[in-house]
Amino acid sequence: MSPIEQNYENLAESIIEKLARRNMEGYYCRDREEANTKAKRFLTPDCSISWGGSETLKQIGLIDDLKESESDYEILDRSNPPADLSPKEFYGKIVTSDFYFMSTNAITLDGELINIDGNGNRVACLCNGPEHVIIIAGMNKVATSVESGIARVRNIAAPPNSVRLGLDNPCAEYGRCMNCLSETSICCQTVITRMSRHPGRIKVILVGEELGY
Repeated sequence: MSPIEQNYENLAESIIEKLARRNMEGYYCRDREEANTKAKRFLTPDCSISWGGSETLKQIGLIDDLKESESDYEILDRSNPPADLSPKEFYGKIVTSDFYFMSTNAITLDGELINIDGNGNRVACLCNGPEHVIIIAGMNKVATSVESGIARVRNIAAPPNSVRLGLDNPCAEYGRCMNCLSETSICCQTVITRMSRHPGRIKVILVGEELGY
């Protein structure tokens, strides 16, 4: 194990202890393959599953695996909504799903989750609705404080996400937050999850790699 890998593991153990104090379960996986396997172990037969937009989930191969498991689970893929349901009806199924997968834009050393959203569907499901929320995050998402975490999201995560989504936001051009009020802003809601009122509902899998933005 390299010094960086050992440091990631040590740091993750400390954060997991802080998560437990906040009624959230924490786990550590050394790489994306282990994280993919760990995430799927929480699933139950015939459960309903959905997810928020996340490069991390794509990078570990989880979304592809879930899409290939439609015979085992009810997959609620917002990129492929069923023709017999209106968008409102389909969102109702997503927000009441059994399992909801997402990443987090940042996580503090003290175990607080920081997420900034455009439409707010992802943070809405984090706050309330799905029975279980499983978060997967690379150790590059760790921030020293809530303030540094918000700065990380705005200046490190949001600009490449705007580029990825083809949005005409100032950060996509300048590479840093311009505190814009653009109609296509992806920084409309900021949610700080300092604890869960429902013990174990939120599970955080920390991964000893750089994943996502």
